[in-house]
Parts: sequence; structure tokens; C-alpha cells
Amino acid sequence: MPQSLSQAVPATRPSRQPGLVLFDLDDVLARYDRRLRLCELARRSGTTPAAVQAALFDSGLEHESDVGLWRPAEYADELSRRLGARLSLEDCIAARAVATPADPAMVALAGAVARRAAVAIFTNNGPFLTLHLARICPPLFPLFEGRVVGAGDVGIAKPSPEAYLRALALLDATPAQTLFIDDRDENVSGARAAGLDALGFTSAATLRRALALYGLETGA
Repeated sequence: MPQSLSQAVPATRPSRQPGLVLFDLDDVLARYDRRLRLCELARRSGTTPAAVQAALFDSGLEHESDVGLWRPAEYADELSRRLGARLSLEDCIAARAVATPADPAMVALAGAVARRAAVAIFTNNGPFLTLHLARICPPLFPLFEGRVVGAGDVGIAKPSPEAYLRALALLDATPAQTLFIDDRDENVSGARAAGLDALGFTSAATLRRALALYGLETGA
């Protein structure tokens, strides 16, 4: 990730300690592998990864779900219809879980941050994931219990600045008190446009050094 676009470590010591550290989910707190998800859905439906890719992603269903257009059970039914093979909600949850292992170093870091500031998740996912995240990625709980906001909850996705403002309203936080962590440059830029402080994520070790500059020392 280009350091010039999404600094992993601030160039100067920030002037304030954040009251809320807001984490992205996929490829920050957890290591998301779409290929594994496609393969598991194909295995459970008796189809192929290419067929699932077409039905879930190429058709726009996943994006529709991410912004809240489908409730979880309806999402599974619609995926089955577009795929032409039956998948239950349980199948969809299990496949997402296989593809979304928590990053142990990041879970430990988030736990350490939580001793000094509030923590929460803001992810470009819909209710299928946010309502079932404790089953999809159990190591994140109870740390983030009641503190997971998705694009589907606010009706708009990152990097729109409005998405961050709506998410913070649900978390009873303000941009000025929030530090946002994301692995995508455009999402970091969107957060900054909304008035949040934001850092690009490259690794737990680099983030740990950056957090120390914010007064959030998390130990070795």
C-alpha cells in the first residue's frame, strides 16, 4: 500500500488520543479469502466456484446485500435462485466462516486498545454478516459485542464520507474523537474527508507503533 496515500504511521505525533478506534473487518481484523468461500459454497451446492462467483458477485447480489437490500434468509434464497441450486442460510454462514479466520495478532491488539479507548467495527457488509459475525468470526467476541456496524445498517458504503458519519451516529461517537483503521486507500481517504483521523493498515506490528503515537500503547 502506498505510504503517501494511507500512512501506516503518522509523520508527527497526533495532538489527541482517540476515544474510539474503529476497525475495518476484512483483511484487518480477519483474513478474508474469497476463493475459499466460493469453493465451500460450490461444495455445499454441488456446483462450481465459477458458478457461485457468477451468481453471488457478478450478478451484483453481494453488493445488494452489503448495502442492506436483502435480509439474511432472503439473501440465501436469492443466491439459491440465481445459482440454480439450493443453499441454506446455514450454508452461507458456514462458508463465510471458513473464509474469515481472525488474525490473532490483531485480536490481541484490539483487546489491548480496548483498555484505553472504545473499539468498534465498521465494515462494507450487510446484515448477513453483521448479524452473524459472532458465528462467522468467534474470536472477535465478546470484545466487539454490540459494536459492529455495516454498510447495510447505514444504507451506504465506504468510502462515501456520509457512511462514516452515519456509522458514528449509531456508535454515539464524533469524527473528532475517532481513529479509523482500513486496508484500502480509498476508505482511509473517505474517513478523512468525513473528519475522522485514519490510518492505512499494513500489519499488526506497524499499527501497534502508530497507536503508540496516539497514546494507545498496547505492549509488545
